[in-house]
Amino acid sequence: MSDIQGLVDSHHHVWDPGHRPQPWLEEPGHEPIRRTFRPDDLRRSATRAVAGRTLTRTVVVQCVTSVPETRELLALAAEDPLIGAVVGWADLTSPAIGDVLDDLRSGPGGRYLRAVRHLVQGESDPEWLQRPDVERGLGVVQELGLGYDVLIRAHQFPQAVRLAQRFPGLPLVLDHAGKPPVAGHDLAAWEREVRTLAGCPQVRCKVSGLITEADWETWALDDIRPVWDVLLSAFGPDRLMFGSDWPVSVLAGGWNRWAATVEELLADCSADETAAVLAGTATDFYRLKEGTSCS
Repeated sequence: MSDIQGLVDSHHHVWDPGHRPQPWLEEPGHEPIRRTFRPDDLRRSATRAVAGRTLTRTVVVQCVTSVPETRELLALAAEDPLIGAVVGWADLTSPAIGDVLDDLRSGPGGRYLRAVRHLVQGESDPEWLQRPDVERGLGVVQELGLGYDVLIRAHQFPQAVRLAQRFPGLPLVLDHAGKPPVAGHDLAAWEREVRTLAGCPQVRCKVSGLITEADWETWALDDIRPVWDVLLSAFGPDRLMFGSDWPVSVLAGGWNRWAATVEELLADCSADETAAVLAGTATDFYRLKEGTSCS
C-alpha cells in the first residue's frame, strides 16, 4: 500500500528518558507519558482506521534541542519502515548550521531529514524568528531544500506571519494549528491570526495537538469542531495534514480517540479532500515517496 492510499501520521514523538532526559516530562500531570515510547508502541496504540485507512507512514519530530537526538531519530528512520521522514533540530543561530545539517544528512538515515524545528513556543523574545542570526539559519535551511515546522503559541502568530512573508520560498507547516485556546472557548483572536498566516501560500497546517489544548478530561467533539471549521475554511483540505502528537495525546485520550474524532470531522468532506488531509498533504510536504515503501 502506498502512502497516498494509507494513513500518514505527520507528527509523533519517540523518547527514552533514561537515555536522553526530557525535562518537560517532569511537569505535573505528565506522569502517564513519563516512560519510554518507541515506534512499536505506536504500532500497538494506533489500531483504529480513519475513513478506512490504516497507519502506513509517520513523521517523527524532535523533542529537545539536541543534535544527537536528531542523529538518533535519523538512524531510527533508516531501521524502521514506518518512519518516512524526520523533523530534526539544529541551532539556527549558529554560523555553522550548514555544516551541521550537511553532517546530519550524510550520516545514517540522513536522507530522511526533511525539515527542522525549534521550540519557539519557549522563547520570550517576541521577534525571535526575526533575529538576524535566526534568519540567516533559516536561509540555509531553505537553500538545502528543507522545510521548517513552526511551533508557536497563539500569542506568537505575528512573528510566524513575518517569517512566512520574509521567506516565501521556505516550505512551512504550522504545528498543532498554533495551539488555539480550545479549553477557553475564545477563538476570535486565534482565528484572525491563523487566517492571516494561511494567506501565505507556502504554509501548511497540522491538525494535531488540539485535544491537549482542550480540557484533558472533559473535551468532546463539539470543543474541537470550531477549530476544525476555521482551519478547513482558512487552509482548505489540500493544506491540512493529520497528526496525532502521540504519545503526548495519551494525556487526553490517546491515538485512537483522536483518530475517531478526525474521522467525524471529515464526514462532510469528499473522498479527495479526505485523502489530502489523511495522506496527500503530508506526503507532498515531507516528500515521503522518496523513502522506501512501507510494507
